[in-house]
Amino acid sequence: MRSNPVIGVLALQGDVQEHLIALAVADATARPVRRPEELAELDGLVIPGGESTTMSKLAALFGMREPLRERIAGGLPVYGTCAGLIMLADKILDPRSEQETFGGIDMIVRRNAFGRQNESFEASVDVAGIEGGPVEGVFIRAPWVESVGAEVEVLAEHNGHIVAVRQGNALATSFHPELTGDHRVHHLFTDMVLAVR
Repeated sequence: MRSNPVIGVLALQGDVQEHLIALAVADATARPVRRPEELAELDGLVIPGGESTTMSKLAALFGMREPLRERIAGGLPVYGTCAGLIMLADKILDPRSEQETFGGIDMIVRRNAFGRQNESFEASVDVAGIEGGPVEGVFIRAPWVESVGAEVEVLAEHNGHIVAVRQGNALATSFHPELTGDHRVHHLFTDMVLAVR
């Protein structure tokens, strides 16, 4: 019998509670993470949606930026949604001043690409590696991926724009699957964590 992997949710800002619930449903031991020393206990990490500029500043303030970069570069499985996708990008097309990412995926992203808050929407998205039909994606001030490097696998597109990618142990989506009650993307990430634990 497999033991549940310990997956943290970066709890500096954003929709932390929804990810904790989705991970628990996906048979993970989920916990909020705010301090660098907590990273050592993790088998994987989720970087939630929120506001990427604020997240970048808080990561620096809490001393999390460099330890996170090191763990991600060292192969810690990581999953980013919306702002989390931006934080996993090696390059932002239109960064705010002093905004720095954690990196981990060889991609260029555009912030708020699908429009402002009042232009948020839901859409069915076919995600490679997810069985059982399309995933319902919630897009809230969502980014999209402008381009990817050779090592990046594109998992999904919406209206011709890349909205889900994977590179090695790193997974990212423009949308929020944690807000829909469909936990298949979190199951996929849990399986990724178990594969390298």
